[in-house]
Amino acid sequence: MRNKVRSRVGVVAGGLAATVVLVGCSTGNAENQAAPQAPSPQAPSPQDIAKQFDTWNAALATGDPNKVADLYAPDAVLLPTVSNNVRTSRAEIVDYFQTFLQSKPVGTIDEQVIKVIDPDTAVNTGVYHFNLTKDGKQQRVDARYTYVYELVNGKWLILNHHSSAMPEG
Repeated sequence: MRNKVRSRVGVVAGGLAATVVLVGCSTGNAENQAAPQAPSPQAPSPQDIAKQFDTWNAALATGDPNKVADLYAPDAVLLPTVSNNVRTSRAEIVDYFQTFLQSKPVGTIDEQVIKVIDPDTAVNTGVYHFNLTKDGKQQRVDARYTYVYELVNGKWLILNHHSSAMPEG
């Protein structure tokens, strides 16, 4: 029996690297070698990935932290803009958005770079800002972001979301 190993490494913004290793076994006989392979699914367009932010922003507008958390994969990691805590579970993600949504955030992308890694994985990174309303006062928060998306059962989910306030005023 012979093991086949494929690996893929994609380097994205900020030195974040995504690595996927797929391992399968083959007996090496002609029957397995000649089996036709299913065609590769078509990769999403950058516009398809850009729409994921619109979906996320619309979920923010509902004011429901569970609707926002529904857009994250079960094993997602959230490094949020206005919290020092790393969020690695649905409960922690919901907890963050319960507080964040109180300021009625409206996000706008100012600059984005989209990298489609394969048909099931894409990255959107760039700069965005939020208009927040707290105690009747408007505030603008400029931040840089990275969303890593994964296609799961036909739905794009956020696997990793990093957002941090801009370091220079």
